[in-house]
Amino acid sequence: MIKAIVTDIEGTTSSIDFVHQSLFPYARAKLRPFLRAYANRPEVAAQLHETARLEGRQLTWEDAADVLERWIDEDRKLTPLKTLQGMIWAVGYSDGELKGHVYPDTPVYLQLWQSQGKRLYIYSSGSVEAQQLIFGHSDAGDLTPLFSGYFDTRIGAKREEASYRAILDELALPGEAVLFLSDIGEELDAARSAGLHTCQLLRDARARPFPQHPQARDFSEVKLS
Repeated sequence: MIKAIVTDIEGTTSSIDFVHQSLFPYARAKLRPFLRAYANRPEVAAQLHETARLEGRQLTWEDAADVLERWIDEDRKLTPLKTLQGMIWAVGYSDGELKGHVYPDTPVYLQLWQSQGKRLYIYSSGSVEAQQLIFGHSDAGDLTPLFSGYFDTRIGAKREEASYRAILDELALPGEAVLFLSDIGEELDAARSAGLHTCQLLRDARARPFPQHPQARDFSEVKLS
């Protein structure tokens, strides 16, 4: 019996275009002004220090901005980049410049599943803070009360089996009690290898079907049994 559902964001609860055409360009445009203003704040300085550590050299904030912009262009899933993007998005949501996209069926089925006693979790390469912003300022209102927790790259990479084993440890549940939803086949492969049930969302024509996993065009087609 499924006791918990872990879901991806891009292409699963929310549009890929929202992330790639709204969130990412916003963070890139605001990156240098943000670092110029806040580089000395402890929480920002810590991420710049981690950026320098990953690069293996000392960096000024301007150097770090160059590195972070390159990581954005390369679509790198690195924690300091994701954390800083989340900080920048927080300002945008607070100022009303950003609104989190969710598909119309997303809040309907999240509420249904929660009412059925399922624990709901997010696992995304975006930082936990960024995840909470999307759902806390969604165009369907504040959805954060529906979730029991969030996971990001600090638990591990999304295409690695060990990440899903770590999630199971955090949930204190066996794999057969957990369903993972994503549009990315390689992520689903890793989750299944860890013992989780899986379902591939095919909301977007760009999604590459992995027929070895159950498939759904939206949440109404997701089978929990």
